[in-house]
Order: sequence, then C-alpha cells, then structure tokens
Amino acid sequence: MAELNKQEAWENLEALYEEGAILDLRVEGIVNAGVIVYPEGIRGFIPVSQLAMRYVEDTNVYLHKMVQAKIIDLDEAQNRLVLSVREVEQMKRKEARAAKIASFTVGSVVEGKVDSIQKYGAFIDLGDRINGLVHISQFTERRIKDASEVVKVGDVIKVRVIKNEDGKISLSAKGLLEEAEPVEEKEPEMREYKEDGEAATSLASLLAGIQL
Repeated sequence: MAELNKQEAWENLEALYEEGAILDLRVEGIVNAGVIVYPEGIRGFIPVSQLAMRYVEDTNVYLHKMVQAKIIDLDEAQNRLVLSVREVEQMKRKEARAAKIASFTVGSVVEGKVDSIQKYGAFIDLGDRINGLVHISQFTERRIKDASEVVKVGDVIKVRVIKNEDGKISLSAKGLLEEAEPVEEKEPEMREYKEDGEAATSLASLLAGIQL
C-alpha cells in the first residue's frame, strides 16, 4: 500500500512538473547546500542558488517558512526531486513587467525622464525600468537633426504613446514639448511726462516761443 501511494505521488509530481505548477511548500530541513521540502510526501531539495534571485547567505532563516517553488528536475529511478523558488520569482517579475508595459495604452499621455539620446531619437524612462523611444521625427513639427536640440538627458517631459507592440513602446512628444522661443526685443516706449499737472512742452511750442 505504501509503495502504491509512493508511485501515485511520483505520478502527481510528474504531472505538476509538466504543467509548470507553482507549489506552496514548507521548509522542513536545512542542509549544507540548500533546504528540504516534501511535496506529495516525497523528499525534495531546493539548492541555495535556487532559493531566491538574490544571494542567500544564511539558509537557516528559511526553516519552517513557507515558500513557493516549481519542480525543475525529477527522476523517480534516482529518487531525485529538485525545485526552484528563484524560477517562480523570475516568472512573477516577468509577468508584472509585462502587465506594466501593457498598461501604457495607445493614446495615453504619460510623464518620463530622458534617459539617453541617440542619433535616431531619445529613450524615455517611464519608471520600473521600462523605456520608450521618441523617434527624432516625433519631437516637434519642425525638422531637427538631433534630439539634443529640444531635450537633454535628465529632462522630465510629457509624451504620448503611439505604439505598444511586442514589449516595445513608441512615443511622441509632438504638441506636448514646450520649446523655448526667441524673445523679441521691444523698442523703448515713448512717454510724455507731466510736471505740476501740466503736459510736457512739445518741440513745436518751444520753438514758437523763441523770437528771432
């Protein structure tokens, strides 16, 4: 009976491996190179390199803690079952990034920081390590030779999403970029001053009072 249950357990693990299922597991033991878990009652091993995306210095903090892991290698004949927490974290991060990128819908106006300037345009940092490209033709209606004519690295500008495909975001700054306009010099304004309530004497009246 115990052998039958063990066989069923390995079959279940095989199915979970094939579908890439995420398992909620409790860490039951600590060994030199990792930790021990028991999915379906079978002893499984999570190497220290697969415990997290970051470097794990002390595995003892994982004892009796819950982790989410997926099976990355199993061999019933060798009684080998290896799992990874790291792959689950990577998958979740990738999904979160994809969802964030998808949130930049075409037509929406967002704010970002000029991250770098290239010959063909400029990359805009939209946050969460997501960048979009403003092609050199999408900065202004007038023709420019280089994006540095209108923006510089570090500038925070508003941009419009014009395309979002295959994880690549195309942006436009047309109509949203405030360009500095040359200030026209005004001629000094001629004014007539009054003194003691009387209008200033004009040149004609001054000449009229002179007797030749």
